[in-house]
Order: sequence, then structure tokens, then C-alpha cells
Amino acid sequence: MSRDDHENPFPLTGRFLAGRLRDEMSHEEKLVFEEMIDEVVTFKTDHRLIAAGDMPGHSTLLMEGFMLRTIEDAKGRHAVSCHVAGDFVDLHCFALKKLDHNIDCVGPVKVGLVPHARLNEVMETRPHLARIFWYSTLLDAAMHREWIKKLEHLLAPQRIAHIVCEIWHRLDMVGLAFNDGFETPLRQADLAEMIGATPVHTNRALNQLRENDMLTFAHGQVEFADRAALEKYASFDVGYLYKDSQISFPRDGKSGG
Repeated sequence: MSRDDHENPFPLTGRFLAGRLRDEMSHEEKLVFEEMIDEVVTFKTDHRLIAAGDMPGHSTLLMEGFMLRTIEDAKGRHAVSCHVAGDFVDLHCFALKKLDHNIDCVGPVKVGLVPHARLNEVMETRPHLARIFWYSTLLDAAMHREWIKKLEHLLAPQRIAHIVCEIWHRLDMVGLAFNDGFETPLRQADLAEMIGATPVHTNRALNQLRENDMLTFAHGQVEFADRAALEKYASFDVGYLYKDSQISFPRDGKSGG
């Protein structure tokens, strides 16, 4: 075993639920999850990992990079959530079999593929770990609800600020945020799809945020001087992200914990 392996015993799955429920997983469960990764794959920017209607035989853990969950209609593409490293992006398709939306890469990404057969084994033999996977999908639902609420009640500059605050906290949980911002391959066009605005309106909103010294978004870098002020401006409450969650699931003889 190399020195790096000693320092990082879970190089494939170590960011999963970091800052949330990672400590609820036993060492054995972490080993099981690490071994569930059947293949590691990298994709270039704008690759569509899953298209609506596809029926993949695996689910995907995002190890590096950003992804968008999107839907399309006659008016174009709409982003309904953003995913960062550590997210079990399409665990939904394990239960649904066929997704009604797309999973799109933004920038280059690295993913770990988990065959559904191995997920079936966990569901049958390790209920505690199965509950943790279920919890991760419920986090997605919590974020969806927050996005819907903010899309209805906030102005475009505030929506952008809210998304920036959310992404910062999610990256902070997995050790990828800076004190004053973060790096991201997200583009202005992606932001427009995320806030439900035209590119022109989004550009104006970004200019307003910059002129008011709230944040800057340029060249793959998001920066802000006062995160507390930004969160207040966006009416952002971190509670829906369950950061530093103290939830605990009961264990039983089959959990392996």
C-alpha cells in the first residue's frame, strides 16, 4: 500500500456525504462503498451522461467536477439542480429505472460507476448503508424544493446569489471552497438556465452584483468579499443542505456496522 493510500483510504468515495453524514458510516461500510465502484471514467465538457428515457444499469458517483440535472422542451434546456464532487448523482435511476431528465457534464468530470446489481446487494444485506443512500437522494429533493421556492420569490440577482451561496457550502463540505469563493466551470449560459432567465437578463444581474460589490463571476472563478452579506441578500438559510447533520439511523444485525 502506498503512502497516498494510507493518507486517503477511500480515494474513490471519500467525498460522499462529507460534512453531512459521513461519520454515520462505519469503516466497514465505507470499505463496502469503495468496492462498489466498478469503473472510473472521465468525460469532457458538455458530455451528456444520461439522456431522458435512458435506462442505465449503473448509478454514478461524481468524484471530480460539476454536473447539471436538466430538462428540455421547445424553449430550450432548463437546469433544475447542480451537482458537485461527492454527489451520488443518478441514484434515482436505480429505483426509477428510466429517468425523465438529463444528467449533463459541465467542464471535465471524473465519475465512479456503481452497478445496480451491487446496489441490490446493499439493499438486501446492509439496511443501514441502504438508509444512508436513501438519505442522499432525499437531500436532492430538499434542494429541489428550495430552488423552486427561490425561483418564485427572488429577483434574478438574488437567485444568482442564492445559487452561489449553495454551491459554496456544498464545496466547503468536501474541502473544495475558498474563504472568498470557489472555482467552477459553470458558464453564464448555465447560470441563465439555473435561474430561469434569458442570457441577457442574467448578464445584467451579474453586472448588478458586481457593481454592488456583492460578487464577481468570471473566467471560472466566483469571488465575494462578504459571504454573510451575500447570504442575507439572497435570503439564504443553509438548513436545507443539512450541513454538519447529526442525524443517526438505527443499526441492526444485518447492517455490518
